[in-house]
Amino acid sequence: MNQAVNQVVISDKVVAVIAGMFEISPDLLEWDMRLVDDLGLDSTSALELLMRIEDETGVEFDDDTLEQRHFATVGSLVGYTLDQLKG
Repeated sequence: MNQAVNQVVISDKVVAVIAGMFEISPDLLEWDMRLVDDLGLDSTSALELLMRIEDETGVEFDDDTLEQRHFATVGSLVGYTLDQLKG
């Protein structure tokens, strides 16, 4: 699988995990939706969300690079996940 296709697959999986966690349709998620303000993400659900994303994508997050800004929006979390995929 080429890298562009892989990025689309990973992006779709992250969106599906976020949608499943907050029990909404993936079609309703927008890249600029704020995880905390719009979806109600808190510190406990953030950890659960990361674990679910790791399970679904096989991407392992680096605790040393993970920052609050990565949880700002759906798009920022997808972007961070893709960055972790690149290593």
